[in-house]
Amino acid sequence: MNSQDAESVAQLIAAVGSANLGRCLCALLKGVVSFDMSGLYLFRFDRPAELLHNGYNGQVAARTLDAYSRGGYLLDPYYVASMNSHPGGLWRMSELAPDSFFSSGFAISPDLHPCVSSSHGTQIDEIGYIVHLQGRTALVFSLMKAQERGPFDSAEVAHLHLLTPLISAVLELHGRLLPREAEPADVNSQLEGAFVGALGQLTEAQRYIAKLLLQGHSNASIARELRISEGTVKVHKHNLYQRLEISSHAELFRLFIGYIAQAGREAT
Repeated sequence: MNSQDAESVAQLIAAVGSANLGRCLCALLKGVVSFDMSGLYLFRFDRPAELLHNGYNGQVAARTLDAYSRGGYLLDPYYVASMNSHPGGLWRMSELAPDSFFSSGFAISPDLHPCVSSSHGTQIDEIGYIVHLQGRTALVFSLMKAQERGPFDSAEVAHLHLLTPLISAVLELHGRLLPREAEPADVNSQLEGAFVGALGQLTEAQRYIAKLLLQGHSNASIARELRISEGTVKVHKHNLYQRLEISSHAELFRLFIGYIAQAGREAT
């Protein structure tokens, strides 16, 4: 470690508990890892996502970030992993995403997903640290690179892995200093309020399958997740589409984002 690295680490430690933490994390990585955007999110079950560090550098519209924080985050693989006891540490988006995620409505929507390039309409390569806090709460610090510049290379990933103990420890300490909130009344619930509200006319089982569809799971992936046959998934899917009076995944996605938009208007 040279003197510049030592100074960056010292600034990082000093920033714990402050709004400068994200900026100091980026400064630690600058020059070694090439990235275009960064973000630090606080994820809590069934609570709006909280952006603690906005490193999008004006490349993502404020309305997109607002829609993401209100409910779009529920479809984000980092949130899903954080709420489902996925091991913490450094993970690429592609390692967390379900099998049909990158063709899902969320993944290709620049109006809802901040990691879609608004200029090129393509997925941005994303890699991030997941740090679990108390209960169903986690911090996620991620870096994003525009796809036209290529993915994070092996040397960059190796450097990020090398820093995992330091960055995870800093984020965990930062999390301890954040205001605590009470856990939701139903701590074992598998359905966040937005899914219940948007899919209210469905049975609980149908809502859960709809949730998995929205998060980017194929029929086969849902069958594995629920330990049922793919044929049974298709029957549930047919029935829930009938109840919602829709006929496609695209219409299901529009129902969900329509509910989020309406909830946002009612809140303002």
